[in-house]
Amino acid sequence: MLNRLLRPIAEDLRQVERRIGERLGSDVALVRQVAEHLVAGGGKRLRPALLLLAAGAAGGRSDARIELAAVVELIHTATLLHDDVVDVSELRRGRDTANAQFGNAAAVLVGDFVYSRAFQMMVGQGSMRVMQVLAEATNTIAEGEVLQLMNCHDPQVGEAAYLEVIRRKTAKLFEAAARLGAVLAGAPAEVEAGLAEYGMRIGIAFQLIDDVLDYSSDPARIGKSLGEDLAQGKPTLPLIRAMACGMPAQAHVVREAIEHGGREDFARVLAAVRATGALDYARGVARREAEAASAALAALAASAHRESLLELASFSVTRDA
Repeated sequence: MLNRLLRPIAEDLRQVERRIGERLGSDVALVRQVAEHLVAGGGKRLRPALLLLAAGAAGGRSDARIELAAVVELIHTATLLHDDVVDVSELRRGRDTANAQFGNAAAVLVGDFVYSRAFQMMVGQGSMRVMQVLAEATNTIAEGEVLQLMNCHDPQVGEAAYLEVIRRKTAKLFEAAARLGAVLAGAPAEVEAGLAEYGMRIGIAFQLIDDVLDYSSDPARIGKSLGEDLAQGKPTLPLIRAMACGMPAQAHVVREAIEHGGREDFARVLAAVRATGALDYARGVARREAEAASAALAALAASAHRESLLELASFSVTRDA
């Protein structure tokens, strides 16, 4: 389904992929090696796709769209490099993480290189508005990362606090990508606001479904082991819901697992999450976010790009990887 809904921007995405490879070039051998590893890892490229679809839906064909779509993906890539070090992750998309293959120091430093290269590219556009949007986004993402770190191993984190983390950590870059599409198109304020709202809502929905898949997917499809969030003591929405609605014994199992981390009690936690309907609850929250995202596109005229944005909202909650 994803390939079909991205059809209106297929050639643009190929250009973005080439641009990413070009911009990650360096005369420092280790930077090149890690960069090649990152490019080979691929990914859905959702954030650059969102920028391109938003620009098209708003009626824009700015030449800057390819460069800025690459910028958005590089910012995302830099956050993943740092995330994997913090989380001590060994697998991403079914491949060794950069920190597993090259070491933590190399992953952190190349993550810094990727961030700074993205900002070089951004400055090259000569647009204060573009720089404002992306500077705000990267700062908010950093705050979200710190909030998540503070919440680790804390079973007292509630649903509202958790949603605030994912708004900042994950959804903010989706919002920035969609907003930039409108900025590049010179869209009126109400269209820009609607696309930004769409991006934020889609980002939340995607993260919530990631939370669900951490307890329900096939590890081969998602490219990582199940229960990774639990192993790191992260109180995600399925766990928060299971503690709120489960029997005392179920809540105790989940609480203990969050406090201590690891996968030793994964089977019992999984049983509690399933028995309390926590996965269905999280899917329901994601579905409401996706519906709100679709509603935010009301100001856009009908087009293939707008239709793809609507289909992306549906995909965000029906995907299995």
